Amino acid sequence: MDHLDYEILKNLKENARMKASDISKAVHLSVSTVIERIRKMEALGIIESYTVITNDSRIGNAVTALIEVTLEHPRYNDSFVENVGEHPNIISCYYLTGDSDYILKVACRSPEHLEHIHQWVKGQAGVCQTRTHYVLRTEKNIHATLPPGDDSA
Repeated sequence: MDHLDYEILKNLKENARMKASDISKAVHLSVSTVIERIRKMEALGIIESYTVITNDSRIGNAVTALIEVTLEHPRYNDSFVENVGEHPNIISCYYLTGDSDYILKVACRSPEHLEHIHQWVKGQAGVCQTRTHYVLRTEKNIHATLPPGDDSA
């Protein structure tokens, strides 16, 4: 990857539906070269997918919470991750260092819905402790970043 690939990624990150012709103007390459570079990044797994970012509250998910989870033994990790991966309201799961094993990001309709999800998490095999953080306001929420050298300080 070179600086032009990073510029292409920066444009796609801002708008994944951006036309190759518009990207070509922004990065000063031909349209065919931009398309070729995008396809190469897709083939290499650098670009994994294209997505839609929704406003959670406008689609009925007014509550966001982070749930720290501690498992009693690592033998439960695989089944826990598999079950969490299938739950539609758990939108992120991170394996951690420190006191907790995982942190889950949950988007749901209401405090009652959060309670239901929390009970589901606590009911998973091996879960011995949880700690829930209710998000009051989202200050920043990006889904990917580019390496230093693009616009970072």
